[in-house]
Amino acid sequence: MRIQLPQEKPQDVLAALLAPEMVEVNSLIKNRMASDAAPRIPEVTGHLIDAGGKRLRPLLTLASAEMCGNKSPYHIHLAATVEFIHTATLLHDDVVDESKQRRGRPTANLLWDNQSSVLVGDYLFSRSFQLMVETGNLRVLDILANASATIAEGEVLQLTVAQNLSTTEDTYLKVIRGKTAALFEAACKVGGVISNANEKIIDALASYGDALGICFQITDDLLDYNGSAANLGKSIGDDFRERKMSLPLIKVLKKSNAAEKDFWKRTIEIGDQKNNDLDYALELMSKHNALNDTLNDAVFWSNKAKESIITLPKSPLRDVLLELPNYVVSRLS
Repeated sequence: MRIQLPQEKPQDVLAALLAPEMVEVNSLIKNRMASDAAPRIPEVTGHLIDAGGKRLRPLLTLASAEMCGNKSPYHIHLAATVEFIHTATLLHDDVVDESKQRRGRPTANLLWDNQSSVLVGDYLFSRSFQLMVETGNLRVLDILANASATIAEGEVLQLTVAQNLSTTEDTYLKVIRGKTAALFEAACKVGGVISNANEKIIDALASYGDALGICFQITDDLLDYNGSAANLGKSIGDDFRERKMSLPLIKVLKKSNAAEKDFWKRTIEIGDQKNNDLDYALELMSKHNALNDTLNDAVFWSNKAKESIITLPKSPLRDVLLELPNYVVSRLS
């Protein structure tokens, strides 16, 4: 299946439509990541935040608020909040995964150390809660606090099923719904809540964020096996080397014969990997159509995201949000 690549990247169009608001968000981020007491905090945070991330989650918050006719100034706080939460999780993830590259640059834990990455991540979580409280909206605090807890649950669940060849697709979905989709959902939902939108619109935005986040993570997992280092900003095959039970691996395991399952047991369960094992893993995934089956799942969630907001009032922002799921999947073309 081939997905037609849009002429303009939807996130770039989104950033252009929301440029004045994003200037305020970036200013607030830089202001709140500062620390006179510990200069290493802005050094570590700046290294990751300034590395050219897409700022997709804060853009979703701003777009959702704008679509709902927002009159509150606190959508800026919420957009900065979701970016801080996201950045904190990246700092922690790179320590857990022992990653060496993020967004095409050395990871913070490689340049400094694990302790700095963990503690600066903790600092950003604290800053995010300060920003939430400043909105004075208890429901917003509840949504983002729950999302933060859900993200941690998803990461812990991923650890507990790591190298477990019996991991099911349902369990995988729970993992990515926690570690990725929860923040997408919250980012969209709080934009509607801070704007006092009606509950049907808030629910539609939340459903959109959930489906988009799932599509985003499935696509990322698939790119790890058939993407390029330029697209990923990290090494190809990292998930294989880290023995993660991502969707392509779960799908190929279903169709593998006894000898092939022995290969997966050696490389994933036991961790005895040799030089050409990644090539053979890719050969097996091609043989059993695992990559195309994973792509079909990504397309399913892409369509689900679009269906969630298709009934919302037409606007330039809604139209861009409808294109965004297509673009996420088109990265695989």
